[in-house]
Amino acid sequence: MRKTLVFLAALFFVSNAWAQELNVDEIVIKANNRSYYQGKDGRAKVTMVVTDAQGRKRERQLTILKLNVQEGADQKYFVYFHKPNDVKGMSYIVWKHAGKDDDRWLYLPAMDLVRRIAASDKRSSFVGTTFLYEDISGRSIDLDKHELSASDAAYYTIKNTPKDAALVEFSYYTVKIDKNNFVPMKAEYFDKSGKLYRTIEALEVKVIQNYPTVTRMKAADLNAGSNTIAEFSDISYDIGLTDNIFTERFLRTPPQQWLKE
Repeated sequence: MRKTLVFLAALFFVSNAWAQELNVDEIVIKANNRSYYQGKDGRAKVTMVVTDAQGRKRERQLTILKLNVQEGADQKYFVYFHKPNDVKGMSYIVWKHAGKDDDRWLYLPAMDLVRRIAASDKRSSFVGTTFLYEDISGRSIDLDKHELSASDAAYYTIKNTPKDAALVEFSYYTVKIDKNNFVPMKAEYFDKSGKLYRTIEALEVKVIQNYPTVTRMKAADLNAGSNTIAEFSDISYDIGLTDNIFTERFLRTPPQQWLKE
């Protein structure tokens, strides 16, 4: 009788543990919301330091504004460049859509030109850094098939395979997600031959206004030997941004009250 009770208790414990385990889609949604949708809106100053294979460094300073239209779905971004002089005054807007390609525009002040960024260009370099345009506003989770490839006491590891392999340069990428707060800590991208060629890693996470927030991250191109470290400061959430900021009018006349140098 005692053995039976011990067995039943152990069975209940195991069953309860499995019941609390999230499925892969729930994990991916929570991590995506943690990365891009915290708060109703937000602002951050960003300093990017680009280091090439020879160790030469270049710096970018910018401000990012974001507005959530619908959590986990539609969203808008405004990016304004402060330094250096060759990018000063440039601005960039993203209208992120659920289930279809995002709309992206870049304003080039030297030519007084607003350029539409094609969907095919979202995997290209973000103004000469190791980050890509798609990294700034995030890749739609609907574009990939997700598989839980590993789970330990600290992390979930998700393997993400593109549904349309012809649209991207990678065959798949993995993301390691912190189980405590669902912050993605490291992404590794593998090329068509299965070789690791690109990584993005969270180097520092702080809690800001009760939101776990990545405040320092690194993107590395392993083939080129280059990397970019992005440091986020003056981060604030729920500041009252309005929808009209994220329009072509403000590409040319940026909303200075929301921008910080």
